[in-house]
Amino acid sequence: MKKELGLAVCGILVLSAAVLAYPKPAGVQGERQWTLNVEYSQPEQLVVSIPGENKIGRFWYIVLTVTNNTESEDVSFYPSCELMTDTFQIIPADKGVPGEIFQIVKQRTQGRYPFLESLDFLEHRIFKGPDNTRDFAIIWPDFDPNAKEISLFIGGLSNETAILKQAADPNAPAAEPVILQKTLRLRYAIGGDPKLRDAAVLKEIKADWIMR
Repeated sequence: MKKELGLAVCGILVLSAAVLAYPKPAGVQGERQWTLNVEYSQPEQLVVSIPGENKIGRFWYIVLTVTNNTESEDVSFYPSCELMTDTFQIIPADKGVPGEIFQIVKQRTQGRYPFLESLDFLEHRIFKGPDNTRDFAIIWPDFDPNAKEISLFIGGLSNETAILKQAADPNAPAAEPVILQKTLRLRYAIGGDPKLRDAAVLKEIKADWIMR
């Protein structure tokens, strides 16, 4: 099932022991700022024999659907996708994922996404209008079985940025400011016994836009 996202409102930076919170994007974007329309599928796990290797691999994937409904005829799209667990394991998408795994995902989803693309696509422009909507498979290897919650961070969907000025130590050189980018965050709780990984179910907690 696909889900539509709207713009988030302004917020502040908060850190807690269990969950990282981030500054929020502007409620109203500035001139020449854009954000792609986004839909996403329910995360699925895939357990397969790894081609060329004598072992079984477990992977997780979602399908991201993006549409350019901005005022621009085309916008640049260079996605950055990470999975982070509540045990602070961070896994970039496609890291340790054989290319054959995408072909398996593509075959599984052919009925819904006949033109599914992997993250190593060549055309980095999203042209305007629903006729130019594109679907991308985002795939991660299995994560820490002891995790109770994961967050998926997907950047590149907007050109909105913010500068976070770090508090400088008066006795140290001036700290470089950090540039934050508007990023889609998808949070999921993990159900099931870690020993029964095949039965693990991801239940969505929240989807929002953050500056990261």
